[in-house]
Amino acid sequence: MSSPLRLGIAGLGTVGAGVVKIVRQKAALLSARSGRMVEITAVSARNRDKDRGVPLDSYAWEDDPVALAKRDDVDVFIELMGGSDGPAKAATEAALKAGKDVVTANKALLAHHGQALAELAEANGCVLRFEAAVAGGIPIIKSLTEGLAGNEIKRVMGVMNGTCNYILTRMEATGQGYEALFAEADKLGYLEADPNLDVGGIDAGHKLSLLSAIAFGTQVDFDGVELEGIQRVALEDIRQAADMGYRIKLLGVARMTGRGLEQSMAPCLVPANSPLGQLEGGTNMVVVEGDQVGQVVLRGAGAGEGPTASAVMGDVMDIARGLRMTTFGQPATTLVKSTSARAAAPAAYYLRMALMDKPGALAKVATVLGEAGVSIYRMRQYDHVDNSAPVLIVTHKTTRATLDEALTRMGSTGVLSSDPVALRIEEV
Repeated sequence: MSSPLRLGIAGLGTVGAGVVKIVRQKAALLSARSGRMVEITAVSARNRDKDRGVPLDSYAWEDDPVALAKRDDVDVFIELMGGSDGPAKAATEAALKAGKDVVTANKALLAHHGQALAELAEANGCVLRFEAAVAGGIPIIKSLTEGLAGNEIKRVMGVMNGTCNYILTRMEATGQGYEALFAEADKLGYLEADPNLDVGGIDAGHKLSLLSAIAFGTQVDFDGVELEGIQRVALEDIRQAADMGYRIKLLGVARMTGRGLEQSMAPCLVPANSPLGQLEGGTNMVVVEGDQVGQVVLRGAGAGEGPTASAVMGDVMDIARGLRMTTFGQPATTLVKSTSARAAAPAAYYLRMALMDKPGALAKVATVLGEAGVSIYRMRQYDHVDNSAPVLIVTHKTTRATLDEALTRMGSTGVLSSDPVALRIEEV
């Protein structure tokens, strides 16, 4: 049997402790499946004395993760600290320069520095793997780089933040508003230390940019992702979408067009009977459309100790078996710097607005939409609330640029009592 594969783990939070448990509890299984022993030799974290629910006494301890990354008795450096810069970046770079393979769950690090780190890994003959960085336990990275490698990818889309999906589905199930469900998610520990990473779409945007790089052979371009969070989604939007046969999801969509790479992460309406529409709670789902395979749907736990640690160990096992993969599915030097393009594919849109209680207000709105070239598919007006009339409009297919022009004109009509909410209706 080959010599053991020796792991150094930096970061012993929920996921790090989960990885330690798998290595300790499933040693025989890992050995049988990889053909060699997999063992932990050293670890690092901010607090040496914290009880993590798993014995750590048999492992060497390093206070400095960079020192851990350079140890001679570490073959694979596992980075589970998080953060786009600081210790995570320094330690990852140190490991690669020292000729160590790296496995990470850090989507922020790769979204901001993925191209440079991929080039560094390949220059030093190292592997940089990140299955755990996107959609928890769903093997989407492996699917794109391996199983679907013979396909030209047409579109990637999905629900990639379980916290947002939890809030939106709970709003529908309980009839509570966004603020109440935000507080509930926070109490349950679902939110990041900076909640805007979740509800603002940033966390999911990081993940989408990584999938785009693999799917379309481009350098990671997080700055090119159009971001819109779920903060403006109101309970009436949830209810009205349901009345029309839709559900609202924070949906990431990426496609390559003749104008460039479109990447958006924003609340969208999807058919309630579609796989995405039926997704509940904190579960994630990624949909990939290839020219040969058609549509592939992957669903599973998007976070948590077990699912994320499972994804980490999937990468470790590939390294133990001797599988050497480029970071983004092809040599980093061949990845193209993409041109960012705003999503322009025509789609129907859901519009919610509140009109002042004035004669002809609705007619003015309809006129503005018509003059801008936006056709109304259906419209509903609800009972007056505080001297304003809630109005719901679903358009025929139009571009976002055309719709935005109409919304800008609408603002000068003097009949709106608040800014309209516009949500794309995505076909899935």
